[in-house]
Amino acid sequence: MAQTETKVLTAHVPLPLADKVDLLAARLERSRGWVVKQALSAWVDQEEERSRLTREAMADVKAGHVIDHQAVQAWADSLDTDNPLPAPVVP
Repeated sequence: MAQTETKVLTAHVPLPLADKVDLLAARLERSRGWVVKQALSAWVDQEEERSRLTREAMADVKAGHVIDHQAVQAWADSLDTDNPLPAPVVP
């Protein structure tokens, strides 16, 4: 298997968080670095997905694919009634 190049990153974290990382590492029988790498990878993936979804939503708005505020408000107001309205959809 090919060796992947790495870079050391340093971060100051609150002691309670560091303690949790140490506990997780011990429980999983992994290194602290492995736990931090897993957490950082998951966070980066989440932020990339959030950015993609935001760009997609902004493109929808620019293209006019939106639901009228009054329609959403009427639907929300109806939710605690005996006859809630169906959720509004993009026309």
